[in-house]
Amino acid sequence: MPLKIPRQRARVPDSPGVRGPVRVDARTKNLTKRLRPGEIAVIDHQDIDKVSAEALLACRPAAVVNASPSISGRYPNLGPEILVEAGIPLVDNVGRDVMHDLHEGQLVRVEGGEVWVEDTVVARGQAFDQELVQAAMTEARAGLAVQLEAFAANTMEYLRRERELLLDGVGVPDITTDLEGKHALIVVRGYHYKEDLKTLRSYIREYRPVLVGVDGGADALVEEGLKPDMIVGDMDSVSDAALRCGAEIVVHAYRDGNAPGLERVRRLGVEPVVFPATGTSEDVAMLLADDKGAELIVAVGTHATLVEFLDKGRSGMASTFLTRLRVGGKLVDAKGVSRLYRSRISNLTLIFMLLVGLSALFAALWSTTGGRALLQVLAARWDDLWSFVVGTVT
Repeated sequence: MPLKIPRQRARVPDSPGVRGPVRVDARTKNLTKRLRPGEIAVIDHQDIDKVSAEALLACRPAAVVNASPSISGRYPNLGPEILVEAGIPLVDNVGRDVMHDLHEGQLVRVEGGEVWVEDTVVARGQAFDQELVQAAMTEARAGLAVQLEAFAANTMEYLRRERELLLDGVGVPDITTDLEGKHALIVVRGYHYKEDLKTLRSYIREYRPVLVGVDGGADALVEEGLKPDMIVGDMDSVSDAALRCGAEIVVHAYRDGNAPGLERVRRLGVEPVVFPATGTSEDVAMLLADDKGAELIVAVGTHATLVEFLDKGRSGMASTFLTRLRVGGKLVDAKGVSRLYRSRISNLTLIFMLLVGLSALFAALWSTTGGRALLQVLAARWDDLWSFVVGTVT
């Protein structure tokens, strides 16, 4: 339990530290949508994972204040190390009262492990540095065995609840998007999704896969100038603009049918398809593509390794592991596609190369006396041929 720090009042001399307005949100992915460079992020995120850390880092905050332990010791999560190595001050485990004591836009100063509002300390925690992070990570690695056991237990529980869906596709709803015999590109706002999308532009241009955005993955497609064909998710991190782009909407509901994002979509004038299923929206998208006959499923930003599964820090990630087994040989990670795929040479490129070659040949011939004579003979023959054609037509 975080230590509750009473407010302290003390006049202190103006001292170095980090100053800026705060942005407060318990959900890191919501906070990063409005966090601006030079502002101070106040989050409540136990075990900051790599994706969240990279999203925070992209916003270039002046500091990050975490109400919860950034490394709880359950497993060696990667987020704090990313922030500290980038030089972002990280104040850890200041207590959840800070979420109420600080208000959006309020000017604060972060110095060491303390958060000040004018002359008042409103929160105190541990200022992380690389040495502390490494020590915490070493201790957390000792807990990996427990996490692996929990992961295996969650995997078996998910298999028991969803065996009909996984094995026979029972419960997959009908959709209008045609996936039969096509490639499906499923985009999740996860690991290196921006880089992967850029490397796949030639593949997308040539194969024209069905573009599936998982929640915020739809916005990632739009940001790259692509229009999603289908959007899947609980609709908590996708923009209204993406939902109105004309894509088919599939709302991921709980197994009991409760779908928190359903009302939001309907308020936008869109009638979605509802898919009740345990697990993550990432799983739902893959199961849909597989069941509807996609020939190949290319995954962008999804979880591919055991470290990534554990780094997500959710028991539900066991469902993603089993879904990948269900999809089987159809599934290819985006990085594999970018390494194996090479764009075929287009006709326009071939014509251009031919013209360049002819130009080089002409220059080589013109540079010699014999070559110029040959070109003059060819020009005379061409003139005779052209005169013959024109005379015949007229």
